[in-house]
Amino acid sequence: MTPSELSQLILKILHDLVSSSQIELASEDLPDTVRVERPRVREHGDWATNVAMQLAKKAGMPPRDFATLLVGKLSEQEGIDSAEVAGPGFINIRLSAASAGELARTIIDAAGSYGSNETLSGEHINLEYVSANPTGPVHLGGARWAAVGDSLARIFKASGAEVTREYYFNDHGSQIDRFAASLLAVARGQEVPEDGYGGQYIHEIAQKIVDECERNGEADPRGLEDSAALEVFRAMGVELMFADIKQNLHDFGVDFDVFFHEQTLHDSGAVDKAIEHLDERGVIMRVDGATWLRTTDFGDDKDRVIIKSDGQAAYFSGDIAYYLNKRERGADSAIYLLGADHHGYIGRMYAMCAAFGDEPGKNLQIIIGQMVNLMKNGTPVRMSKRAGTIVTLDDLVEAVGKDAARYALARSSMDSALDIDLDLLASASNENPVYYVQYAHARTCNVARNAREAGVKREDGFDPSQLDSEADSALLGELARFPEIVAQSASLREQHRVARYLETLAAAYHAWYGKCRVAPRAGEEVTSQHVARLWLNDAVTQVLATGLDLLGVSAPERM
Repeated sequence: MTPSELSQLILKILHDLVSSSQIELASEDLPDTVRVERPRVREHGDWATNVAMQLAKKAGMPPRDFATLLVGKLSEQEGIDSAEVAGPGFINIRLSAASAGELARTIIDAAGSYGSNETLSGEHINLEYVSANPTGPVHLGGARWAAVGDSLARIFKASGAEVTREYYFNDHGSQIDRFAASLLAVARGQEVPEDGYGGQYIHEIAQKIVDECERNGEADPRGLEDSAALEVFRAMGVELMFADIKQNLHDFGVDFDVFFHEQTLHDSGAVDKAIEHLDERGVIMRVDGATWLRTTDFGDDKDRVIIKSDGQAAYFSGDIAYYLNKRERGADSAIYLLGADHHGYIGRMYAMCAAFGDEPGKNLQIIIGQMVNLMKNGTPVRMSKRAGTIVTLDDLVEAVGKDAARYALARSSMDSALDIDLDLLASASNENPVYYVQYAHARTCNVARNAREAGVKREDGFDPSQLDSEADSALLGELARFPEIVAQSASLREQHRVARYLETLAAAYHAWYGKCRVAPRAGEEVTSQHVARLWLNDAVTQVLATGLDLLGVSAPERM
């Protein structure tokens, strides 16, 4: 019996008690679902619920009396070994071994879909992440957003949402001008402008542009007039840099559905359309030739300029047009993953959302990611050859590998700064979190291989009542939590919950492995308990693989 099935059973009993007038409640007073969870003290049972305490006051009964009535009905149900009232009205439930053990069959039959849920069914989420300017390689902060964003997209899809992975391509503004000027300067053998970009990658891209023009029989761009030369280095440089960014992200297991160019907002008239829309809502004002959005009406600390008095669009105009564009493309929720330097931007963005008549925190959501530091021997690492002073995605992957990098970046909350120990991530030890989880998966595969060689086969049937030890029960309890963890991760936008759960499951499996045998000892015959434990072992294999996949990390069969 899964937690979901137990929840449905309790809800059915509640409806029966209401319909038979044993509880003075209306059916509409009952919840849609009953929450069940693992007791903090394992000896209290397999599952617990506080539903009696939630409903007792409305029913005009003491919570313990309400709980006693519910326990009496629960105890009569098939698969329930015992149910008892605890404290002020908690209900502790213990499943029979056969009922609890059925979860192993459920997991294996469901395969990769176990853990999926419909909590976000019908919702279209536009998830924007990384969105690094095409002026340099993806830095370590961008790498974190890539790992987190891709993991969240996978978790949202597993929870029933339609997800659009989006990259906002900033090809409009002064940063691109400085990038082009930097390329032209190094191509001509000159010093990079003071506000320009340095690093070996600038030299590499500049040389590629010169070589490509030569191959195509075009004029050497270094000899052109400054304005013409800058345009060549701008167009070709941005294209080459962005191709490099996309390739690095793809190699990291991160791909996008949409690459949205900022310039199109200005070329297509989307900015004017957004202003017109807001003007119709009465939240635009024009002062001294400039166009303003009255964001103070919606909690911002000051009103924001959209069009300057000289007719030029302010940077915020692109944000307004872009948000409206996402909503018009069908996004119910536009989620932005932004760096810590954007923290002061939240107020105006939420005010803009409200100005459109939408709900901040729902239709527009902003997740701020803190910075990442690489550490080696207790000191920060500065090892980038291509980018100069910053550490890039490539640097991290080269140092520890894709799996370790993705796992390390995804296993912590985005709102906390992250120090990554390179020595630890490169090590094959249980202190390394990704190794610990991947090794658990590899161990389950090895156990299954050894069991088959000893003649233990799942095809010989499954008697779930054989999973009757405390170790079996503890492991089944961890497996049962997986769907709830995925749903919580999706609802709270916290991918790290999946990683931490996998580490807990791996610990439970390693403990179970030390106490329960799947393959018989030499000279022993294969029993139904060996077969049942192979089913349980393989259920762990499945959940570990599914969980790792939600984080974009491989599940090796051998290590």
